[in-house]
Amino acid sequence: MNHLKTGAVISKRRKELGLTQSQLAKSLNISFQAVSKWENGTAYPDIEMLPTLAATLNTTIDALLGYSSVVTGYDKRYNTEEYYWGLMPNPICYDIMKILPPVKPYRVLDIGCGEGKDAIFFAKCGYAVTAFDISEQGIEKAKRLAEYNKVEVGFFKADILDYRPDSEYDIIFSSGALHIISPTDRKEFCDSLKTHTTDIGINALNVFVQKPFIAPAPDSTTEEEKVPLWYSGQLFGYYHDWLFHTCKEEIFDCNSGGIPHKHCMDTLIAQNKKSTAFLQHF
Repeated sequence: MNHLKTGAVISKRRKELGLTQSQLAKSLNISFQAVSKWENGTAYPDIEMLPTLAATLNTTIDALLGYSSVVTGYDKRYNTEEYYWGLMPNPICYDIMKILPPVKPYRVLDIGCGEGKDAIFFAKCGYAVTAFDISEQGIEKAKRLAEYNKVEVGFFKADILDYRPDSEYDIIFSSGALHIISPTDRKEFCDSLKTHTTDIGINALNVFVQKPFIAPAPDSTTEEEKVPLWYSGQLFGYYHDWLFHTCKEEIFDCNSGGIPHKHCMDTLIAQNKKSTAFLQHF
């Protein structure tokens, strides 16, 4: 670890967020002297603290360590005036609303939010939304879109490979992002989502599934091509102890990147098993 480079990144991000050294230290439950030592390069954070520190500073562990982003393909994808995935919300959003309508501002976490269209839809409907993506370009476009729609969304930049929730959410949603997770980390990742879901909470997720008769997407990034897709039913197995509202596999046509192709996708909307008493009221 390059102490000076890491310290400079911490200092820059802290100031961009309008935090004092004392405020950052308090949020991390450490002394402000420790933060000062990081920033002047005489010490560096413990490895165990890096995920929390990155999340607090709305950045990634790679960025903290002074490495350039490994997902330049995503930034290139979103570096246009147009919205790559359009502006219409994912149909899953409507399914979620039927199960847990916004009778109060339920907390939503959108993982891999891209340019923010789904996060902003939830916010417009009355949910309290937090959303992140690895792409700086995507997050900036999402913030502009939120401002245009006059809604508040807690957008921040983070790497799905490093990030784990540190508080509970009523709805955890992710569409088209989980394929980047290594097969060895997928169960642990889903277990983390389940642990940080409220007793009546929902996890609404989809994953691209590998099929020998479907070619890789022509707009896949280099990073995506390095990780094998999920296999049929894998996602469902990790939620075997929850109530399934949606559990399906489908092959569909896609035109992302301007080149027609096909995907196979497993979609799951599952509700926490602790919600049995709650469901009896419906």
